[in-house]
Amino acid sequence: MLTDRPYPMENTAAEAPSPSQDAPPPVLRVMSYNVQVGISSSRPHHYLLHSWKHVLPHTERLHNIEQLARRLHDYDIVGLQEVDAGSLRSNFINLTEYMAHVAGFPYWHHQVNRNLGHVARHSNGLLSRLRPAEIHDLKLPGMIPGRRAILACYGGGDEPLAVFILHLALGRRARASQLDYLADMVNEFPHAIVMGDFNCAADSPEMSRLFARTHLHEPLEEVHTFPSWRPQRHIDHILVSSGLTVDELGVPALPAYSDHLPIAMDIRLPQGLQRSVRHS
Repeated sequence: MLTDRPYPMENTAAEAPSPSQDAPPPVLRVMSYNVQVGISSSRPHHYLLHSWKHVLPHTERLHNIEQLARRLHDYDIVGLQEVDAGSLRSNFINLTEYMAHVAGFPYWHHQVNRNLGHVARHSNGLLSRLRPAEIHDLKLPGMIPGRRAILACYGGGDEPLAVFILHLALGRRARASQLDYLADMVNEFPHAIVMGDFNCAADSPEMSRLFARTHLHEPLEEVHTFPSWRPQRHIDHILVSSGLTVDELGVPALPAYSDHLPIAMDIRLPQGLQRSVRHS
């Protein structure tokens, strides 16, 4: 059962939506993107040469974030990983809020995973054109505290659409524990979308266990998303429950704003769920 307190979206709305913005489209367009705090990477040695950008401000960061945000106008829900909630390195600008305003998303939510004060505020983010009925910040298990997941519930009644946004641990044991926790949460909802940086492939033991314990599957066949300049690993995922129909999927053609590539999916909701989401 949900134990973390829900966050009302009124506290994190970029602007008041018009009635037409609340009506869900026939197809829900979703994207997941680890943006690496707006640090462009195109070579392995950039991890060393650009390491200072993880703690200090630089002019390229906001330019990259702004240019990325301007390319998100066709999406309904965007899950972000490795954004900053406002610290020295981001010029004390909440990057999720900034992207919401630039891209015209009426709803946004940020979730701080690790708060290093003025130095860095590592976060996940949600951008949404539809109004979530509830937002929950979920604490993921792990030896090193701080990993969290966003749960946005769309629609009322007993069968809402649950959207999870997460960034899992680097260690396999911690990931396995986090995915076991996630499986229990997902099983509370008949309709679910789970997206983020999982730091593991779909055929890993921990992911196989997740698929065995839930009604989730991955329509996207193996697509390499990391590193962005020469993709060799499939560690970014969008998983959907069995009752959702996927029309299109793939990797959007975007410049190298990060060391990850984004993934996107067009998802068709059942008619009953569309009506529920519309009136949430």
